[in-house]
Amino acid sequence: MRTIENIKSGRNYAAVNVGSIEQIIEHQLPMGPNVIQGKVFVGQAVGATGSELSFQTLVPGQDSGFLHTHKTHEELYIILRGNGTYQVDGEQFPVSEGTVVRVSPDGRRALKNTGSEPLTMLCIQYKANAFTEADSPMTDGNILSDPLNW
Repeated sequence: MRTIENIKSGRNYAAVNVGSIEQIIEHQLPMGPNVIQGKVFVGQAVGATGSELSFQTLVPGQDSGFLHTHKTHEELYIILRGNGTYQVDGEQFPVSEGTVVRVSPDGRRALKNTGSEPLTMLCIQYKANAFTEADSPMTDGNILSDPLNW
């Protein structure tokens, strides 16, 4: 079983390593009486305060195991490798490397690997409707004049 490696942390940051995309399958997530092979949550490990994120690898033919919804969380699913079928509210569509799927809290969702290679995705959860126009990355960020010191 693979574990999250703490790299370094400080007052304003934390860095961890979950392994290469090929190693995600080595993680195990205890969920009630079951263990989900190939899934790892990372938000708590880095001290995230506005989102949760997880990586998951599905082997060929494997699905996420269940439909689910959320009470308040919207999710972004980012396919990093492989091919599959995504299902939301009974509608199905193909996904592959580079596909990004946003699902609102009420969306009944599931993912299946329909390819011949492992499918690995990154899922980011955050509170729906939390961002306003004032939160645009173009207005929220500050470019500093400090020199970069590598």
